[in-house]
Amino acid sequence: MLRYILKRLLIMILTLWIIITLTFVLMTSIPGSPFTSDQTSNETVQQNLEKHYNLDKPKYMQYLLYLKSIVTLDFGPSIKQPNQTVNDLLGRGFPISFELGIVTVIVAVISGITLGVLAALRHNGIIDYLAMGIAVLGISIPNFILATLLIQKLAVDWEIFPVATWASPMHMVLPVLALATGPMAIIARLTRSTMLEVLTQDYIKMARAKGLAPWKIIIKHALRNALMPVITIMGTLLAGILTGTFVIEQIFAIPGMGKYFVESINHRDYPVIMGTTVFYSAFLIIMLFLVDIAYGFVDPRIKVTKKEGE
Repeated sequence: MLRYILKRLLIMILTLWIIITLTFVLMTSIPGSPFTSDQTSNETVQQNLEKHYNLDKPKYMQYLLYLKSIVTLDFGPSIKQPNQTVNDLLGRGFPISFELGIVTVIVAVISGITLGVLAALRHNGIIDYLAMGIAVLGISIPNFILATLLIQKLAVDWEIFPVATWASPMHMVLPVLALATGPMAIIARLTRSTMLEVLTQDYIKMARAKGLAPWKIIIKHALRNALMPVITIMGTLLAGILTGTFVIEQIFAIPGMGKYFVESINHRDYPVIMGTTVFYSAFLIIMLFLVDIAYGFVDPRIKVTKKEGE
């Protein structure tokens, strides 16, 4: 286990370094300067600002300073908000984005597994058709389109839920629905197909022959094995949900990381772009690692130790 963890940590560091390098290259390849505006039309002022943010240095020096800021976890001040550091923006925006993301994951997993199990137990019945119909709609409609429809119907026309800001649990309902529907649909379809396969296995027939309670057979024996493919795609789903919050946060005016990230791109705020990209990349890499570790807890047959004879 320790050997596997160390190997994965090295791969994670290498992956993060590649992302950091690509972000820097792409960002510095864009022509122009973030200070090119009416307020900084004076050439002397612009040069002083570029010197203050180390943009007057050669590219390799900027890259080394960039790596140093990442190692020291100090991303410096924002260009467009000089009175705010990137760390301040991360500390203020990430908890909101994380809360939105984690609630979305919980809703998507619980509702998706429930729909999938019900559809498998009532195969070719009305519940199966209804559940899979919901799943098809969830996969087909992009979350930003669904978000617009939810705002129009449930907030504007019917005035059931509030929109904009992040003031109460009621403000969370519509963005969570917009984000969770797609992953829920994927989980539901995958759970249904794996449950149908597992329910035909010999050990399930043996459990029924022994007279075990139906709920115990489903939960203890069938569902545990059926969840393996779901856990396999959880890393990808987590990445999709957490990055998808950027768009949804803009639509619902949620003051999370999406707001700062989109604004930093529009304003070419280099420190904020770098800080948010590195932060989210590291977070998602760690989440993928934890998902891999979770395999062994769900299915004891999966081992991460070195195979005998290798």
